[in-house]
Formats: sequence, C-alpha cells, structure tokens
Amino acid sequence: MLYAILCYHDEDVVGSWSREQDAAVMEKLAVVQDRLVRQGRLGPVARLLPTTAATTLRKENPPVVLDGPYAETKEQLLGFYLIDCKNLDDALGVARELGEANPGGAYEIRPVGVFLPGNDEVTAKAKASAKA
Repeated sequence: MLYAILCYHDEDVVGSWSREQDAAVMEKLAVVQDRLVRQGRLGPVARLLPTTAATTLRKENPPVVLDGPYAETKEQLLGFYLIDCKNLDDALGVARELGEANPGGAYEIRPVGVFLPGNDEVTAKAKASAKA
C-alpha cells in the first residue's frame, strides 16, 4: 500500500536554519531515504518552496486566484514522501525514523489511492494489493 507522509513544520523556524544546519538535517534524512531506495519502497519526495511562493485557486463562481497560501497556520506543509508500506504500522515506523532525523514539526500519514487512466479504483486497489 502506498502512504503519503506529509511533512509539516513552522516555515519560519526551518527558514532560519543556517546552510550548515539545513545540510545536517538533509544528511540525516538521506540515511533513511537511501535505505528505502535500496528496499525499493521510496517513491517521489518533494521539498516545497515557501508558502510565499504559493498561489491559491479559490473555487468560487467565478474562481478567484490569490497569491499565497489558502490559510494561515502555525505549521505549513513543507514537503512529502510517497512510500510503499505493508500497513499503517510500517508507515508510522518510517515517519518515526524521519522524525528522529528532522527535529520539530509533525508528519501526517495518509494511505494513497492509485488511479491510473483507463482503470477504475477497484482495479487500481487490486494492483496495489497484489504488489504488497
């Protein structure tokens, strides 16, 4: 089963890290990522640019385009991992390892439904289950 591990943190805190501090965190994260790559379990990983670079499309009539994030929060979505895990406990274990490497913030873990063109949800889930 694919799980998204969404990385939340206070953007101002992360943005205040020196290059050396940021590099040290990224090096620790790379240890976990490298292991997942060797196991064939790591999918896309993305580090998002700051929310000041965001654009929001509000679904009004007519739609409205706004600069910046949709809502102000104490923690912002800063990136995500897509990981193939046996179950939620397995995904929580990966999130714990990432958390040990990256101080502060929170990880939201969500199962991912795979939708492929020409296939319905049942077919996509059956393929994902067969892979597990």
